[in-house]
Amino acid sequence: MHAANTTESIVTIVGFLGAGKTTLLRHLVESFLEKRWDPYVILNDYMNADLDAQQISVDIMPRSVKALTGSCICCDGIGELRDCVNSIPARRRGITLIEANGTSDACTLMGFLGVGLEERFMPPVQVSVVDVKNWQKRGFHNELEAEQLKVSSLILFTHLEGVSKERVAQVDTEVRKVNPLASIVTKAELDVLLIPKLKPIEKAITSLDHNKAHWSSCSIDLPDLPNVGCINDICDSIPRTILRIKGCTRVGHDEGYTYFERCPDGQVYIRPYVGSPRTGPKLLTVGPGSEPILLHEAVARSLEIAESRLG
Repeated sequence: MHAANTTESIVTIVGFLGAGKTTLLRHLVESFLEKRWDPYVILNDYMNADLDAQQISVDIMPRSVKALTGSCICCDGIGELRDCVNSIPARRRGITLIEANGTSDACTLMGFLGVGLEERFMPPVQVSVVDVKNWQKRGFHNELEAEQLKVSSLILFTHLEGVSKERVAQVDTEVRKVNPLASIVTKAELDVLLIPKLKPIEKAITSLDHNKAHWSSCSIDLPDLPNVGCINDICDSIPRTILRIKGCTRVGHDEGYTYFERCPDGQVYIRPYVGSPRTGPKLLTVGPGSEPILLHEAVARSLEIAESRLG
């Protein structure tokens, strides 16, 4: 039993690759800081979680952000995650926000995370992010996407731009069939102060085939790129079987760094990166077929194309 005076909340954020977990995380951090809460952030990724962790550190002190890289917190990384949570300093209005990697088996994560936590923590709750535009258009990965909702107390709909009301209603109906107990909201409807009051969803869950939630990943050092076109050429050269691409390097004559990512729907997003990446400029991928040689070839091809354009 947890002591009656437990006040520190734990919220895990799950969702398929590219659904908008990190965007939600930053919104929660900013909102809780504004309301004078004391958030602590843990990020998990297959490769180089520091890339995202450094950007979260812009909003809160670096000591309040922890990156867990190279293991999956729903299985082999669960012990490290639990130890990390237990080592967080006690806070008067504390809330711990954990962003799981995009292929986590969310049901298994919630089953393991609540065991062995210190009594000052409330039972963990889960928030799922659903990309309405691409919901259940993942082919082989549809089961994993749906599985990530089953023990969520709150489900946030994202990627609503340009989506018809009929599509939103269809996804709403399908999501409620997967999890009839969760509340469903959009970002505009989200009241962050209700999140610490959420109760865990407790129900028997059938186990997901673990291979469906664990994919290959890799990273390489990324050289400076002559122009932004190289980013698009790299992303175009890497096959769509690779579900997620992230990179950070200098572009052209810019003194600062540029961050880019390709989401599972093929959209490429490019934005300035605050600061310098602690691990150096990197290109990383997640998805079946991720191999360093594939990344090296994509970079070499983009540089060749850039040179031919100058010629």
